[in-house]
Amino acid sequence: MTTSTPSTPAQHCDTLIRNAFLIDGSGSDPVVADVAVLDGRIAAIGSLQDWQADHVIDAKGKVLSPGFIDAHTHDDTNVIRMPEMFPKLSQGVTTVVVGNCGISAAPVTLKGDPPDPMNLLGQSSAFSYPTFSSYVAAIEAAQPSVNVAALIGHTALRSNHMDTLDRAATDAEIKGMRDQLTEALEHGALGLSTGLAYGNAINAPTEEVLALAEPLAEYGAMYATHLRSEFADILDAMDEAFRIGKHARVPVVISHLKCAGVENWGRSSEVLAALEQAEKHQHVGCDCYPYTASSSTLDLKQVTDTYDIQVTWSEPHPEQGGKLLAKIAEEWQVDMTEAARRLMPAGAVYHCMSDDDVNRILRHPSTVIGSDGLPNDPLPHPRLWGAFPRVLGYYSREQQLFSLTVAVRKMTGLSASRFGLSDRGLVKEGYWADLVLFDATTIRDAATFTDPMQPAHGIEAVWVNGVLSYRGEDKKATGQRAGRFLARNRIQEDAAEAAAN
Repeated sequence: MTTSTPSTPAQHCDTLIRNAFLIDGSGSDPVVADVAVLDGRIAAIGSLQDWQADHVIDAKGKVLSPGFIDAHTHDDTNVIRMPEMFPKLSQGVTTVVVGNCGISAAPVTLKGDPPDPMNLLGQSSAFSYPTFSSYVAAIEAAQPSVNVAALIGHTALRSNHMDTLDRAATDAEIKGMRDQLTEALEHGALGLSTGLAYGNAINAPTEEVLALAEPLAEYGAMYATHLRSEFADILDAMDEAFRIGKHARVPVVISHLKCAGVENWGRSSEVLAALEQAEKHQHVGCDCYPYTASSSTLDLKQVTDTYDIQVTWSEPHPEQGGKLLAKIAEEWQVDMTEAARRLMPAGAVYHCMSDDDVNRILRHPSTVIGSDGLPNDPLPHPRLWGAFPRVLGYYSREQQLFSLTVAVRKMTGLSASRFGLSDRGLVKEGYWADLVLFDATTIRDAATFTDPMQPAHGIEAVWVNGVLSYRGEDKKATGQRAGRFLARNRIQEDAAEAAAN
């Protein structure tokens, strides 16, 4: 009589992705592997021949990576008003960081129309979150297709507490701002952001920001800044940012680092050297979008004839959207500054950067990727729909600016570490299953400046918290929205010690 040893029961999971070319977001070399997802998390990685699943996908050698983290967005109100978040989901983004450039949806109590540039986030009706906790509750109720992590905007706080924004805040006003910032930090906000180049924040002295930033360290939070200048005075503006970070004993992220303006072209080596010098004494980094054009509200200070300025929207003259400012001025027979004044409030795309500078900043080891897309623009900058595939297709595959492994890390693991997003940014057992499957040979951005609302090519599938949310075969969302609010994890706990040295 013979006996047989019972076979080990097959492991079971919700989703099994087989034969993937796995780039895990850490910078490690790619491997061919299977990935099992169970209850929203990554259950196993390796050769999972004996595993069974409700849904099995043969990746056929396509790249499986962590879902992309958009480190710089203005999706604050859109994650609630338009929770399908298709422009981001369709390019593989599974997490957005909102509240950048000093503007945030919360905490906000408006006295009238939103001050510039808060109008980029929507009209006054979009601002209905007087506390940060009410904003978190609204995100959870809307359940957007992507995860949301949030900074608190300095300009938003100023608007809440000041009768006019063309001056420094008083001690009492700073205390009111600090109280609101502290409430937000207690409910998981990432930290404080500023937009000191804008008219409604430029009169805030450094001392105002120093005082406001002081509660950040207690919560392991961070400071992100749209510098006071990205033009000739950029080094002074960087010094100001580093001073604020050292004073508050927190990490600093310089938003959309660039050398703007023709007279500033070629200075990226100098700018990055200043970043590297600061890195010796404190935690600093930057984000960058992969284009040579910026986009914001139309700003009289930036009107010039040395590069093209395209008007994207205008409240008094909506018919001029999509036209060059120079052409509008010619038609109206006025100079460009007067044309801009007549168009305002308005939005614009500024073709203000050089390829060499953008390449050098993108390539730098401290740079992560942020789209800086403006979802409420009628004619948005193409970065809203195409930033992340552009990094993978144009900059990595075609220009060979960096390897695919480095590109993925800049959009996943490095970003999660910098913003304190725990169990995100890596394909790792136990981590949340934010995943994107893409074809490295075909992935590319399709959005253009004249036709910007185009989903990217080469994205095969996107999972958010283990839920299949986007199918590339028909370029459609599945309708399953599994995003959630991501509370801050303590960011780089040794930041205080580094800043003190």
